[in-house]
Amino acid sequence: MLPKDPVLLLSVVNTKLRDSYPNLEELCHGEDADPDQVTNALAAIGYTYQPDQNQFR
Repeated sequence: MLPKDPVLLLSVVNTKLRDSYPNLEELCHGEDADPDQVTNALAAIGYTYQPDQNQFR
């Protein structure tokens, strides 16, 4: 389960993308998370997914 706090979510998601998942879609599938909810939560603190870097920046 991914954290609800956006700052913690950012850290966890970027770490998982770096270490375990090739893209956001696979991460969300593997973690049973809604990609829109993850993207929206991180957008609220100014981060967007960069597919070419496989991280939120």
